[in-house]
Amino acid sequence: MKNEQISDLQFLKGVGPRRAKALNESGIITIQDLVYYFPRSYIARDEAKTISQIFQEIANEQRLQSQQIFDFTLRKEYTLICKITMKQVRQFSRKKLLQLTIYDGSSRFGKINFWNRIEFFEKLYQSGQYIVVSGIPEIDYSVLTFTHPEIEIIEPDEMEHFQKGAILPKYRITDAMRRAGLTMNQMRSIIRNAIANFTEFEETLPTQYRDMLKFPSIYDTIRALHFPNSPEELSAARYRVKFEEFFFYQLLLNLNKKKIQASERGVVIPAKSTLARSLYNTLPFTLTNAQKGVIREICDDFASSRPMNRLLQGDVGSGKTIVALLTMLIAIDAGYQVAIMAPTEILAEQHFLSFKKFIENASLDIEIVQVVSGQKASLRRQIFGDISSGKAKIIVGTHALFQNDIPFNKLAYVIIDEQHRFGVGQRAELIEIARKSLGCENISPHILVMSATPIPRTLTMTAYGELDVSIINELPKNRKPILTKVAFDDARDEIYEFVRSEIKKGRQAYIVYPLVEKSEKLELKAATEHFEYIQKEIFPEFACGLLHGQMFWYEKEEAMQKFAAGQFQILVATTVIEVGIDVPNATIMLIEDAERFGLSQLHQLRGRVGRGDEQSYCILLTKDKFKNKLKNADDSERLAALVRLRTMEQTTNGFEIAEVDLKLRGPGDILGKRQSGLPEFKYADLVEDREILEAARTFAANIIADDPNLSKPENRVLKYQIEQKFTSSENYYGIA
Repeated sequence: MKNEQISDLQFLKGVGPRRAKALNESGIITIQDLVYYFPRSYIARDEAKTISQIFQEIANEQRLQSQQIFDFTLRKEYTLICKITMKQVRQFSRKKLLQLTIYDGSSRFGKINFWNRIEFFEKLYQSGQYIVVSGIPEIDYSVLTFTHPEIEIIEPDEMEHFQKGAILPKYRITDAMRRAGLTMNQMRSIIRNAIANFTEFEETLPTQYRDMLKFPSIYDTIRALHFPNSPEELSAARYRVKFEEFFFYQLLLNLNKKKIQASERGVVIPAKSTLARSLYNTLPFTLTNAQKGVIREICDDFASSRPMNRLLQGDVGSGKTIVALLTMLIAIDAGYQVAIMAPTEILAEQHFLSFKKFIENASLDIEIVQVVSGQKASLRRQIFGDISSGKAKIIVGTHALFQNDIPFNKLAYVIIDEQHRFGVGQRAELIEIARKSLGCENISPHILVMSATPIPRTLTMTAYGELDVSIINELPKNRKPILTKVAFDDARDEIYEFVRSEIKKGRQAYIVYPLVEKSEKLELKAATEHFEYIQKEIFPEFACGLLHGQMFWYEKEEAMQKFAAGQFQILVATTVIEVGIDVPNATIMLIEDAERFGLSQLHQLRGRVGRGDEQSYCILLTKDKFKNKLKNADDSERLAALVRLRTMEQTTNGFEIAEVDLKLRGPGDILGKRQSGLPEFKYADLVEDREILEAARTFAANIIADDPNLSKPENRVLKYQIEQKFTSSENYYGIA
């Protein structure tokens, strides 16, 4: 069938062998591929704006920006329909400029500038042509100006359709298509022919579900996506394809979850624990209601016959660690071992020391061991011996816990901290190791995945959709909000004096740099380069320490312990302190070259202060040039940096920050496909289509609740679709 369709493609009206080859090179092999080559956007009279409207919007935006340095938003792309009224080439000292004057009947003219490929564009565009212009404009000498925008020449018949209210599709035209002479108008014609000649429109949803959701048929959906008769018809078609993308993935997650619950048994752990009660009674603080609620949820999981698979989210400083320890003690009281895996040796060390301190204060006889790389053979043998005998009850480690030679003894509870830093398969490896220690392949350990990096709800429902979710959304009562301020190089002396005054009050400070050593490519301040300068030139009266990722683990541990003990007043560091540092006396976080850090990093770094009773401060130091008015309207990287800094100033809520981060970076950069197993959605957008995701998730959950294996006749088409969409050679999604 596939070969037959390949040969058919060149015989489609308007294609031919040369264009068929170009389409093949662009990934369009069959007529079906052409039918499903949906437009990337549309030209609609109701959506296009006039030159006057765009000019006014940008002018208003610039007035707002002039009032506050950091009140920036990322400039959006505009589309307008206009006519070329004049064309001229202007000669400058070294370069030529081709300038088109455009007019759309509103009160203003506009300009389009071309600085490159002048001869090509001069032949392509002529006065009197109607064009569709899409791009990010700026106001240049009171004239709305586009520079090298995307332009489509509208044929007379298309202009007539447009004026009557038609919605014209815009397709991605690749270089191969252009070389074969395929224009946007020709692509529309070819795809119209493909839809007319294609007869294999297979329904992907059972009729009863389509009726319940009031969806158009698959044929009507595809036709409307290419050539909609109205905005309402287009909206219904787009909703269906987005819903289906989310829906089938949510079906998969629910199937996997049911499969685990049906095939695996969990270790039954009673909720009552003398050890946990003893520790609870000695705590120097009161647990928040959110912490207590999460502990109850975990205890319910323990008491059931199913293995727990739970994601615990909590902002920095919300108290996830004590929740982890109390629930560990419940498992230990029942006669089992527990393990916690951290992504870095510093965080593992911090957990080790923190747990040890709590347990000693409660006078509990529980041995805690640490497994990290680089330990001496004699120490490793002793630790393994204690693990094997069951003497060691809490095992803290890094990736070293994946080693198959660690002789766990009834490992029933595994906690994975900062889950997004581990690969997709690593959690499964640790579960398999725990199963061996329990002596039964069908009994699985309880898994608690913790994240101090708040995850937007849309990502939680996709990347961690197979997990139950608990959230600690309440900070301890004694915590004061951290005051955050963006500052510039010209205020450096004033900032240093402020840091000095705080340290004289008995406080401590972090100074964070983006690099370990000086880079020739990036003009950034490095920790090693500036450590000597900070110590000798700026703060000679204080003791300074240095901490970065290239130090040996014992050097990091020593630096961290000295800072925690107050032997260093200032810790000069890189982002290695992003997680795992808890020094209540540290009240100042000074971040150099703050514009170079991501929002999540900035938020995590800020979370290293504000952990005690005193007021804490976070100073985001950036370059003087960010004070200046932006000159390049398309400088999105610089604009995004400004949005990050402004966001940090305006809120300390990690979940709000995560939502902004998602809009700026997208889901792939936040979680990473390797870490999360997040699929690449072709049509749906996790940022814009949250409500559709919610609806698809609920619908999928209801179907699986009624038919856990999709074995009912009406659901067979759903099972078939899942197998087609998600089965791969690596069986990445675990489909049988």
